[in-house]
Amino acid sequence: MATVETGKPVPDFAAQATNNKDIVLSRLQGWKVVLYFYPKDNTPGCTTEGLDFKEFHEDFKKAKTLVFGVSKDTLKSHEQFKAEYSLPFELISDTDSYLCRMFEVIQPINMYGKQIPGVERSTFLIDSKGILRKEWRKVRVNGHVEEVLEAAEACE
Repeated sequence: MATVETGKPVPDFAAQATNNKDIVLSRLQGWKVVLYFYPKDNTPGCTTEGLDFKEFHEDFKKAKTLVFGVSKDTLKSHEQFKAEYSLPFELISDTDSYLCRMFEVIQPINMYGKQIPGVERSTFLIDSKGILRKEWRKVRVNGHVEEVLEAAEACE
């Protein structure tokens, strides 16, 4: 499997998302794409991050940027999470970890004193030609979405 690298084209992928959408990267040419990976639906940090992206959704649209949340949760879980918080963007279900592996976001995390593999909160900005322009790893939620928006606005 190909992995992503800043400044290089992102390998095409297809993924299932909320609202019965099939997200195919090559069909999104002409739009910038933000993929934000988060550990789990309905957890405090993930909810805050989703609400932050919701708050700036119109600004991302003005910047010709589509936002997608990605986690290993099921579509059913995503649909409930999206509905509960009225998230205006689609959530991609990556139950087989295909995108998580492609973007190398599965990292050892500490859970009750044990190291286990988990999704490291990370965000990726893909330009309108499919090139990975910026990545944020080990994301801290506060102020993150504003930084991503600023990068999207500055990118073609």
